[in-house]
Amino acid sequence: MCEERGGSVAERMIEANGVELCAESFGDPADPPVLLVMGTGASMLWWEEGFSRMLAGGGRFVLRYDHRDTGRSVTYEPGRPEYTGADLVGDAAGVLDAYELSAAHVVGVSAGGAFAQLLGLEFAEWVLSLVLISTSLVTPGDRDLPPPTDEFGRFVSTAEVDWLDRESVIEYLVAYARLLAGGRRPFDETAMRELVRHDVERARVFGAAQNHDLLPEGTSSSRPLSLIDVPTLVIHGTADPMFPPEHGDALVGEIPGATLLRLKDAGHGVDRADWPAIARAILEHTASADRASAR
Repeated sequence: MCEERGGSVAERMIEANGVELCAESFGDPADPPVLLVMGTGASMLWWEEGFSRMLAGGGRFVLRYDHRDTGRSVTYEPGRPEYTGADLVGDAAGVLDAYELSAAHVVGVSAGGAFAQLLGLEFAEWVLSLVLISTSLVTPGDRDLPPPTDEFGRFVSTAEVDWLDRESVIEYLVAYARLLAGGRRPFDETAMRELVRHDVERARVFGAAQNHDLLPEGTSSSRPLSLIDVPTLVIHGTADPMFPPEHGDALVGEIPGATLLRLKDAGHGVDRADWPAIARAILEHTASADRASAR
C-alpha cells in the first residue's frame, strides 16, 4: 500500500510501460506539469517533498515516481533485472500517460538527466522542456571530458557494503552522499541519515536497487544532441565529483539554445541549500517555455 498523508492518498500505484510503479503528485492538475526523474538506484524520495512542494507552490503540477527496483515500485530478484535502461526511459513516458498528460516539462538529475535527454531524442512528443541537473551527455563522441575525481574513484572501488544488512546499507549510502556533496560545504549528516533510513525502510527490497548497475542497454543514443528542439536548462555544481563542471558545459555546447546555471561549491544532486535557486530557475525556465509554445 502507498502512504497516506492528511487523510488522503498522496502516493498511488499506477501502470506504466506494462509494470506497476508508485508515483506521487503535488499541486493542481490544471497547472503546467513537471515530471521529476531521479537517477538510477534512487527512489522518488530523493526528490524531497519540500522541494516538490516548492515547485507546486510556484504553480506547477509536480510528479515524482519510484523507478523499478526502488521504493514501492515493481521489484525484481537482485542480480536479475528483467528490463533494460530503455525500459526505464519508457517508464517516464508511461507515468505521464497514467496521469492522462500528453506532455510535461521533464527535470532529471544524474542518470535521470540522461533519461531526460533520451526522452527529448526518442519521445520528443512527451517533452515540453528539459532541465538537466548534475548529468552528462548520452551521445558518444571524443570530447575529452574529465573523469570522476580520484576520491570518487577510490570510494567506488573500495567501499564495502552488505546489501542484506540494513545498517550496513545505511552507513554506505550516507558515506556516498557525503562524497557526492563535493566537500566544499558543511554536510548535514543527521538530515541525510534520516532521508537514507526512510528510503531503505520504505523499499520493498532495497538491495534490488543495485540491479540498475547491471542494465545492458538503453542509457545512450546514437542520435546527436543537436536534434533536441525543446528549451533546455542545464544546472551543474562546480564541485560535482562524479561529473565535473565541464560535463555541464559540454551539454550547453551541444544542445541548441541551452542555458547554464552554475551552482557555486555544489556537488552532485539537489542539495537543500540550493532548493530556492533551483526551484526558481525551473519555474522561470518552464514559464518561458510555455510562453514560447503559446506564441
